[in-house]
Amino acid sequence: MSPRRALPAPAPTGPRRSERGSVLIIVLWISFGLVSLALYFAHTMNFELRAADNRVAATLARQAIEGAARYASNVLVNLEEPGAIPDILTHRTEAVPVGDAAFWFLGRNPESSWSNEPWFGFVDEASKLNLNTATANMLEQLPGMTPEFAAAIIDWRDSDSDLTDGGAEDETYQRLNPPYRCKNAPFESLEELRLVYGADLLLLYGDDANLNGLLDPNEDDGENSPPADNRDGRLDPGLFEYLTVSSREPNTAPDGSTRINVSSTNRTELASLLEEHLGADRANEILRAFGTPGGGGGGGGGPGGGGAGAAVTVRSVLEFYLVSGMTTDEFAQVEGYLSVSTNQFTEGLVNVNTASETVLACLPGIGPEFASTLVASRPTLTRTEPPSLAWVADVLERENAVEAGPYLTARSYQFTVDIAALGQHGRGYQRVKYIFDTSGSAPRIRYRQDLTHLGWALGPGVREELQQARREGTIAFGTLGTRWGR
Repeated sequence: MSPRRALPAPAPTGPRRSERGSVLIIVLWISFGLVSLALYFAHTMNFELRAADNRVAATLARQAIEGAARYASNVLVNLEEPGAIPDILTHRTEAVPVGDAAFWFLGRNPESSWSNEPWFGFVDEASKLNLNTATANMLEQLPGMTPEFAAAIIDWRDSDSDLTDGGAEDETYQRLNPPYRCKNAPFESLEELRLVYGADLLLLYGDDANLNGLLDPNEDDGENSPPADNRDGRLDPGLFEYLTVSSREPNTAPDGSTRINVSSTNRTELASLLEEHLGADRANEILRAFGTPGGGGGGGGGPGGGGAGAAVTVRSVLEFYLVSGMTTDEFAQVEGYLSVSTNQFTEGLVNVNTASETVLACLPGIGPEFASTLVASRPTLTRTEPPSLAWVADVLERENAVEAGPYLTARSYQFTVDIAALGQHGRGYQRVKYIFDTSGSAPRIRYRQDLTHLGWALGPGVREELQQARREGTIAFGTLGTRWGR
């Protein structure tokens, strides 16, 4: 009998080791995918949270700007004297807290030209040349201005189509791409200057790309970042810094009455004003300096009688002061009641108390030779004393003062309030420029322009303070900016 063969062992019924490894790899990949999705959604939600926080901060900043505009209006409505300049000691201008936000009024330092530190406050529009009234000769004195561009400005704003020498009318604008027509009407905004033939960004903005009057790091680094500059450590602003379309002075006296036209030969109203403030005898002395109205002889005992000689006609309030022989104190009592016009408003007068040396140098009778002397000699403006032109007569020669008089004023009624604001945690930067007009019964907003797109305008110092405050975990707006402004 043959031996029996051994039966083979039964095959294992569980998964092989290689199959178990494949399952593990699949599980790991699935786990990795789930973790990746979780991280992706967490990262997305983190971005959404930051975006929401920034949107809230921007909303708070915009609300702070609205509040700042109301605050500025309140400052202007409470001026001591019509036409006076807001006193920086009577209101806050920097890092003013509004809930979790804060605002700044971006201004210009009246005591110096340009610096690397910001100045905060109101900007007087009457401290600039008015685009709608300045002559071509006055415009040509501005830095960077060319005779051709000055002529093009004149052609743009005048009412005719006659070509000024070197200027531009419809024929020139029709050759542009796209073509358009010459306006032949007054400028309505400063930005309209960009439409005038020959305008470019360098001419209009200069080094000051964000129009804050401050030499920012990117404005002094050559061609490393816009704008292209000469890296000389000095801010060279463009024409926007020196021009306006908003300056006008109402022909209204401090008591609300119409000012007296001293260029008229009818001096009855003037006589009454002088008698009221200075007495009858002194009024007669002053009026005699102007001769007899109508050129006749004879005097009179009452105000307005005058002495012999032809009547003297004056072209400005400053010339009236020079002819009258009045003292500074006497003139201060009546200056706000005097005018040389019967129009409701006088456009484009330059405030000699606030204008820069560059602007004053453009005016006839002053020029570069007297502009620096005027700036160095002008008195400090106070709340108690009404603004006056009288001091100009002590600085300029009589002939120069008479020539400059028709272009000068000591009062201002339009102010730029350039407001920058930050929301919670120092984020959400916003910036809006307002121009307020105080020539009516109450301040009103004449112009509003969002300047947020121009970028950061508060200077590197404020940025550094904010970064330090973030590192310390808190931002107290009430303590920021104490190194600047005043």
